[in-house]
Amino acid sequence: MEYRDPIQGKSLFQYAAEKMGVDPLQIEQLLADYMDMQVLYRSAIREVSSRLEVLDDEFQFRHKRNPIHTIQTRLKTPQSMMEKLGRRGLTPSADIMRKELTDIAGIRVICSYVNDIYHLADLLCAQEGVELVRTRDYIKQPKANGYRSLHIVIKVPVYFSTGNHMVPVEIQIRTIAMDFWASLEHELHYKSAAHATEDIVNELLECAESIAELDCRMQAIYQRLEQMESK
Repeated sequence: MEYRDPIQGKSLFQYAAEKMGVDPLQIEQLLADYMDMQVLYRSAIREVSSRLEVLDDEFQFRHKRNPIHTIQTRLKTPQSMMEKLGRRGLTPSADIMRKELTDIAGIRVICSYVNDIYHLADLLCAQEGVELVRTRDYIKQPKANGYRSLHIVIKVPVYFSTGNHMVPVEIQIRTIAMDFWASLEHELHYKSAAHATEDIVNELLECAESIAELDCRMQAIYQRLEQMESK
């Protein structure tokens, strides 16, 4: 199978070889290794997705609501992986990909409320077999552009006939409102990155802050209703 860059019209082998200054045959072998890795990382995504769905079902049974709105999954493309290795100045190889890239397998979890984000992350990380690798809290400490989300990287066991493999999965957990802003900001950024003026950047930041305030208000309303119901 030959992958082609949609912009330059070159095969992925040519593109990567030129970008990284390596032998195209080395890139071809890397792609073959990636195809083998896909099975492993897809299995890790299924493992984490299943654990999240079980937590969501239990929450529905105990509290009569679901904290998870949607779950989205993705596998990093070969081109994206090679570009990331190139930016870090690393020689592309399957071993380096497994060691250096913790976001090959990715899951995005959309929650209803901010408190659900932390509760879900705590429950998942406390499960048997789950190893927490890294946490980046962009909710308590937003990025400069206003982006908010909780990012965690965990390792989960995947059992093959060849043995047990601990596979990293990056999980982004955010509210519906945070996801709305992030999706539109991403689209606007790539649509007009070269023309983004300071006032547009500032307005996007203001929108992010307004959405964060809305999240807090919705959380407070929910908590008031819970208190009323408990009485």
